[in-house]
Amino acid sequence: MNAYENTDMKASALQCQKILSNAGFISGHSTARDDVLMTSQAHPQRLPWRIVHSEASLGWGGQEHRILAELDGFHRRGHDVWLVAPEQSGVFRRASQAGISVKAQRFDQRLLLPLHVVRMASWLRRQCIQIVNTHSSRDGWMLTMASRIARVPLVIRSRHFDVPIPNKSLSRLVYKEWTHHVITTSERITEKLLETFEMSPDEVTTMPTGVDLDRFRPEGPCAELPLPTLPAGTPLVGMVSVIRYAKGMQILAEAARLLRGEGRLVHCVIAGDGPSRSYLEVVIAELGVKDLFSFLGHREDVPEIMRSLDLVAIPSFHEAVPQSGLQALATGVPVVASDVGGIPDIIKHGITGRLVPPKDAAALACAIRETLDQREQTQAMTAAGLDLIRRDHNLEKMLDRLEVIYRQHLG
Repeated sequence: MNAYENTDMKASALQCQKILSNAGFISGHSTARDDVLMTSQAHPQRLPWRIVHSEASLGWGGQEHRILAELDGFHRRGHDVWLVAPEQSGVFRRASQAGISVKAQRFDQRLLLPLHVVRMASWLRRQCIQIVNTHSSRDGWMLTMASRIARVPLVIRSRHFDVPIPNKSLSRLVYKEWTHHVITTSERITEKLLETFEMSPDEVTTMPTGVDLDRFRPEGPCAELPLPTLPAGTPLVGMVSVIRYAKGMQILAEAARLLRGEGRLVHCVIAGDGPSRSYLEVVIAELGVKDLFSFLGHREDVPEIMRSLDLVAIPSFHEAVPQSGLQALATGVPVVASDVGGIPDIIKHGITGRLVPPKDAAALACAIRETLDQREQTQAMTAAGLDLIRRDHNLEKMLDRLEVIYRQHLG
């Protein structure tokens, strides 16, 4: 649970709410939507747009990939973009390397939140920022309140994960009252927000991450993987992901053990790193399948790795629309995944891949076996998945849809 969505956050949030009220930004029935009219003269609408994204996380996963894709995409389209994030975070480093303007900001100093809010508001005003898009809880609180003070014309809250929202009455402020629009990555997340905060459908847009089809395509080189000597024809089952408990890699380990018990040998390739790697290595050793796993660590050659695999597994416990699923479909790799969160938005059982109940190693092993054995059906699903990505989930289409939202609010 994030501190800024915990009840412990209430005191700091109420203090900032008092600042906003004293400054005249919260009174009567005024909401974020009223600010658009009040700010049209202070921030003349013009191209290029001046856009800020914020992220409090230090990690580097699907959410951070999405943020960088939006920043880089609008930067390429001629707009002025900034990232506000901790200096030691993965997305800060990569954005800076990509030539994106960055502003270092700490989000772990809860007692100093009111001071940070006022300073951030001053910076937003000096930069004449027109669009602020927040992506996590801690940066969401700080940047949303700062945007209210600075009268930023368009404040967006992006929600990437299908997890419970604690303290709904307080969270309502950053999802509805102080925000102009919410973007989610799956229909399931959208439905829960509409119900939780009694929002109207025009306040929320479902927009899965787009895939760069120039990079992720079936044709192209494969990666050279540092694998042990394997029997000829051993299928490679891969996961390209941050190593976290909720990604379900321990379930894949149990499935690999079950398959070996049936006389079916597979080798599991984990591309990524993360806080649960030590735990996963212990589980693999205890299950006696250490020889069935190879850890590649963090890799940037994801398209080449995808093309080297026979199957991608996504046994997550909760998930939005996973980047690895989109990327696997785009490169023509079969997918077996948990039936949770936004995964069914892209992995449609029996059509674009196979779904299994979460935390069910036997079902996962069965789906892996069917994927490898039923080649004709698997090829048909893979082709349908590729069509789906090309039609509905390419990167440029995602950027076009974002532009539509921006124009609807900014004119």
